[in-house]
Amino acid sequence: MDNFPLLSLITFLPLVGAGFILLVRGEDEVVKRNARSVALWTSLITFLLSILLWINFDTTTAAFQFEERAGWIPAFNISYHLGVDGISMLFVLLTTLLTPVCVLASWESITGRVKEYMVAFLVMETMMVGMFSSLDILVFYVFFEGTLLPMFLIIGVWGGPNRVYAAFKFFLYTLAGSVLMLLAILAMYYAAGTTDMPALMAHRFAPAMQTWLWLAFFASFAVKVPMWPFHTWLPDAHVEAPTAGSVILAGVLLKFGAYGFLRFSLPMFPDASVQFTPFIFSLSIVAVIYTSLVALAQEDMKKLIAYSSVAHMGFVTVGTFTLTLQGIEGAIYQMLSHGVVSAALFLIVGVVYDRMHSRDIATYGGLVHRMPAYALAFMLFMLASVGLPGTGGFIGEFLVLVGAFQVNTWVAALTAIGVILGAVYMLYLYRRVIFGKLTKDSLKDIFDLSPREVAVFAPLVVVVLWMGIYPVPFLDVMDASVVNLIDRFEAARAVTATLAGR
Repeated sequence: MDNFPLLSLITFLPLVGAGFILLVRGEDEVVKRNARSVALWTSLITFLLSILLWINFDTTTAAFQFEERAGWIPAFNISYHLGVDGISMLFVLLTTLLTPVCVLASWESITGRVKEYMVAFLVMETMMVGMFSSLDILVFYVFFEGTLLPMFLIIGVWGGPNRVYAAFKFFLYTLAGSVLMLLAILAMYYAAGTTDMPALMAHRFAPAMQTWLWLAFFASFAVKVPMWPFHTWLPDAHVEAPTAGSVILAGVLLKFGAYGFLRFSLPMFPDASVQFTPFIFSLSIVAVIYTSLVALAQEDMKKLIAYSSVAHMGFVTVGTFTLTLQGIEGAIYQMLSHGVVSAALFLIVGVVYDRMHSRDIATYGGLVHRMPAYALAFMLFMLASVGLPGTGGFIGEFLVLVGAFQVNTWVAALTAIGVILGAVYMLYLYRRVIFGKLTKDSLKDIFDLSPREVAVFAPLVVVVLWMGIYPVPFLDVMDASVVNLIDRFEAARAVTATLAGR
């Protein structure tokens, strides 16, 4: 396995599948069937290869593994450099799990431009995996920005009535922040003479320079998380995106920003990270409480779940900047759990939308009488979102709060309010949609989950329960890397304190 380019294979296999789909010819129905089949098999094989990556991953070391390096722009010391550690490994798995789920979920709901739709999703998968496995900051930026175009098309072509507005809003918000990040990358290159991420982590940037670099990266990552008040693009994007688009947006793309804080802000700009920690805590607490209250006021199911995502990601940013082992591991675990649970909740909305073509909560009521299997799946994912013990959501939130209590009791207490509010708006949603009498005539003929829909939800149910009941395999993977991150951070802070003492 040492010399086999497994990581490159996982990264670019979806791109190969997209190429095959572009070559498909024939009658319209034949093209659609073949495009769906190629996309599904390609994404499934990619997922199995990522499982192989996980099996061969050494959890005892914090070093980057499965490294691959090749000259890209040697005159400027820029190389194609891939590798994963205990943090990025888990996000590669999350990406490769959700992509086949998205393909299968779109099997019947997407009927126009199916070939192009499947190509967009496979290109998106390559960009997402490439971003998480990049070890050169310029390669990272290429993949990071590369996700914009397929997501822009998925929203703008296959979305709802206001899809063009939502697509452009998503594109402009994310691009604006990324331009500042590119300027910061150039400044780092000129200061350190390299774009290699391990080398940049070891390089000590001047404290004043760290401040400006941190702010430039924050401009990009805060939009991606999204943090309050940079979140306003998210509800529009979710509401207008097709179901699978919302799944990949909430499940993976929202993790880019928090992953960026872990990969860049903390290890490369430790002094600035300490300086801006109160700022991050303030924005995160506002996000947790304010967006939870906004979620409670929503009448559109997708908007409610979109605002809940902002609140849950507030937990993530609090945990990340506690700079404690429990806080950071809780933040990573919360990201993984939220990736699965939020994806499942958007799929839950997609099931009834496909039948009734409405996302309004008032349209439904009493579905338990006609859709008991659907009600059971909805209940599990709703309780996981609330953070019920036995589900993945509980482990992440618990660890974040433990880490926050070690740093600041008020931060922990205010963040914990989000747990209560989360229970309120999710239980309120579930009661209105599932319980009560089946009085609406339009719902009398609605049917329960199909075998294809059961196949979509089954792996997500397994992962949610696995993460809640037996979290050890996930925590073991990240533990060494998180400990190393904290040790390097504290060592850098010690050097700063020593220099300041002089």
